[in-house]
Amino acid sequence: MKKIKYIIKRIFSMNYKQMFEKINEIHNKTGKNKIYLIFDIVLCGIKYQAGYMDYWLFEMYNMNNSQRKTVLTRGINNTLIKKYNNSSYTHIFDNKDEFLLKFKKYVKRDFLILSDNNYDDFINFAKKHNEFIAKPRNGSCGKGIKKIKINNNYKKTYNDLLNDNLIVLEELITQNNVLDELNPSSINTIRMVTINDKKSCHAIVAYLRIGNGKFVDNFNSGGMVVPIEIESGEIKYPALDKTNHLYDVHPTTKTKIKGFKIPNWNEIIKLAEELGKIIPEVGIVGWDIALSDKGPVIVEGNDFPGHDIYGLPPHRTDNIGVLPKFEKYLK
Repeated sequence: MKKIKYIIKRIFSMNYKQMFEKINEIHNKTGKNKIYLIFDIVLCGIKYQAGYMDYWLFEMYNMNNSQRKTVLTRGINNTLIKKYNNSSYTHIFDNKDEFLLKFKKYVKRDFLILSDNNYDDFINFAKKHNEFIAKPRNGSCGKGIKKIKINNNYKKTYNDLLNDNLIVLEELITQNNVLDELNPSSINTIRMVTINDKKSCHAIVAYLRIGNGKFVDNFNSGGMVVPIEIESGEIKYPALDKTNHLYDVHPTTKTKIKGFKIPNWNEIIKLAEELGKIIPEVGIVGWDIALSDKGPVIVEGNDFPGHDIYGLPPHRTDNIGVLPKFEKYLK
């Protein structure tokens, strides 16, 4: 019944123009018959809760049924989040100010929640940190985030930040030198997904987001992504950007990505699993962790981590997706 409801909802919410654009794209790429592709997309929707974007993104047209069962599709991801994450607690993750206050111990840097009556606090913060990051209270994919440099114009900057709703101010993170050599234009964060099964917390998958010329590293904002081997902290695949370009080396620094090893990996795993125990009512979280010059620090947590970086075709072995890694710890 849940699958049927999901399919009906998807049918009425589809962007049919975009769907047929994707069908044409797949047809031109593979030569597969368009009528066949339409029926195969419907089949994948019924059997695997995959929309046409999942079908295209994960190249499900190149997978057999056994392989398709291993894809963590949008529908499956949504179902898991609704089941394991209690919505009464997710506001802590959705609102950056609440998150910083709740996880202050793990932030390990100065921050200030701006309001229209703490100008003196702002002056003290800005004098200490002439350059800082300003974020909206909520939002995702790095949208709306700015790097601010004061230049002693405190009152104007204060008013501009309030007017732009950039009320979460954070001290800049000084990145670990190894990751800085990979890409210095941004902090290259690690997205690590944990599952709390109410008995213990486990790190399931991890991905390195790498900046590419911008001061944010998000996959949806021009950055690259590549999976990290959870057992070793090593990278064995090329990085991928949103335009499907693959990178064995970083295009700017020429540092090798394939074969790169994340420093302090055991410490990063330990931090993520400790974080995942703090709010057990939110069982599945995607943590964004930065490796600073003083060790790993938390950037933010996502109670609805996007599934679009999980098991992309260039990052699969034997065409197997990541769903089995999740199922291992999900009842």
